[in-house]
This record gives sequence, structure tokens and C-alpha cells, in this order.
Amino acid sequence: MESHEVLRQALENASPKEIAAEIGVSLSLVYKWAQSQDQGSGTVNPLDRVLQIYRVSRDDTVIQWICRQAGGFFVKNPRAEKGTFDLMPATQAIVQQFAEMLTAISKSAADHTITDKEAKEIRREWDELKRFAEGFVRCCENGDFDKMEQLSREVRSHHKEV
Repeated sequence: MESHEVLRQALENASPKEIAAEIGVSLSLVYKWAQSQDQGSGTVNPLDRVLQIYRVSRDDTVIQWICRQAGGFFVKNPRAEKGTFDLMPATQAIVQQFAEMLTAISKSAADHTITDKEAKEIRREWDELKRFAEGFVRCCENGDFDKMEQLSREVRSHHKEV
């Protein structure tokens, strides 16, 4: 789906007039954002601008922030490459990742209170588990077990650092 199509769909769920007023632009500009630049709008929409920032910076933080604002989490899709691989190490890596998250929770909650620092550690472990598990599932779906082996190595090296 193209960015202007995404914006057009969003305009079906919200008043273009309200959007224009909320972000301080003209109503006609909001409508132009929902048109293809090929149709002569000549206006780069906000989604394309965010994409430009991401492409130039190559920093997932921008995308991650947007996902969090929407109540979600960003996980990159692994490249689909087929190969041969034993599933056991990857499965064990998921269990290890889950255990690390539970350990962070248990240590933090031992005194019946969780500090900001502890909450950040729990969040870091949870985000890492989600990232790895999503990568694992995608590798399974694509039969990409070489990529799964790489994910397993990343988890093992992560645990050696922590």
C-alpha cells in the first residue's frame, strides 16, 4: 500500500477538517496528502517524510517510536533465505530469552516495588524477547533456518554481554 493510500484510509476514519485543525495545516493540504504525487499533488506527505528520515538515518528508533505511540512494537522481518538448520538451538534460545525476562521481573519484584530503572530493564528484556520470537516465527514460516541460526547466535552473545 502506498503512503497516500494509507492516508486516504485514515481520512475515512477521521474528519479531514479535524486533522487539519489539530496539526495546523490547511484542509486542502490534508486532501493533497491523500493523493498520489503522480496525480499532481506535488506535496510530500508526512508518511513519506518519516520514511525519508528513516532511510537517511537507518535508525529503527524512529519507527519504533511510532509503533509505541500506537501501542505496538516494531520487529523487522528477516530476509527469506532457505537452508538447513537444527531447530533445537533456536528453540532453546527462545526459552533462554523468556527466562531472562522472567528473571528481570522476579529480581525487580522481590521487594514488592519496581523502580524506573528496573522497569526499563524489564522493558528491554521484553522487547528483545518479542524481537527474537517474531524473527523465529518468520524463519519458520519461510523455512529460513540459516537466519534462525544467526538469531540464536545473537541471543547467545547478548546473554554473554549481560
